[in-house]
Amino acid sequence: MEFRNLTLGSGFILVGILDDSGFPELLCATITTLYMLALTSNGVLLLVITLDARLHVPMYLLLGQLSLMDLFLTSVITPKAVMDFLLNDNTISFGGCALQMFLELALGGAEDLLLAFMAYDRYVAICHPLNYMIFMRPNVCRFMMATSWILASVMALIFTFYTMQYPFCKSRQIRHLFCEIPPLLKLACADTSTYELTVYLAGVSVLILPFAVILASYARILSTVLHMPSNEGRKKALVTCSSHLIVVGMWYGGSSFMYVLPSQFHSPKQDNIFSVFYTIVTPALNPLIYSLRNKEVTGALRRILGKRLLPTEPSQ
Repeated sequence: MEFRNLTLGSGFILVGILDDSGFPELLCATITTLYMLALTSNGVLLLVITLDARLHVPMYLLLGQLSLMDLFLTSVITPKAVMDFLLNDNTISFGGCALQMFLELALGGAEDLLLAFMAYDRYVAICHPLNYMIFMRPNVCRFMMATSWILASVMALIFTFYTMQYPFCKSRQIRHLFCEIPPLLKLACADTSTYELTVYLAGVSVLILPFAVILASYARILSTVLHMPSNEGRKKALVTCSSHLIVVGMWYGGSSFMYVLPSQFHSPKQDNIFSVFYTIVTPALNPLIYSLRNKEVTGALRRILGKRLLPTEPSQ
């Protein structure tokens, strides 16, 4: 308790990738640019999906939720990292660290589940098109979105609460971009081996099980697409699904490196690099991957811009 009170009063010092980089100014400018791109691209995609009634279908409603999660996730991490570097103040309070950890775990877990639901949506649309509006009726779509948020938030709350119960006395320096479980546990002056195993098993479950659902869905999709008689239909299905698979690969690659690969196989510097990838780079690129290769989204954007930019003719 004595050590815990010390931590509560002093907080932590985040020693992230900007501090370990040989070109911190250039890296800071790059991260800031990516953050602005994430804000713009996700914001525009959310606006388009909200305003265009033609996109009020399960596929795009789920895509809108993905943009919302990405927008929140990168905003939890990036602004503080950039401001810490500019102000030369890397401190974070005990409560701020706990809040940042909870939000990152909740948003990351919600995105894991949502990507699996999006894969199921594409499976139903391509493999069972006649029953699509039965399997993906509005209540089912709302259930998927709510499940992603609620289940991930409950798990994040449990792990955040348990992690912050440890006495931290080895050091105040968290060698990471933000407050995350693995680097924080290295500061604990208690036996964390059992809890680390629990975190590892939970990480495997939250990441690998949805990923298995995605792989199974796309295996069935690929089999169906290859037997399509229409070249145009086959091409459209492959373009839509390839966009989703690119997003899945970027997200699960970085987060699996952090939570599934045992800690002895990666260094704090590697953790920092991969954390930047899945919390900053991926949220910036996701909407571009979807929108640039999607005719419905680009068409909706043109319609909305046309209504806003082109003057309407006065009625006679």
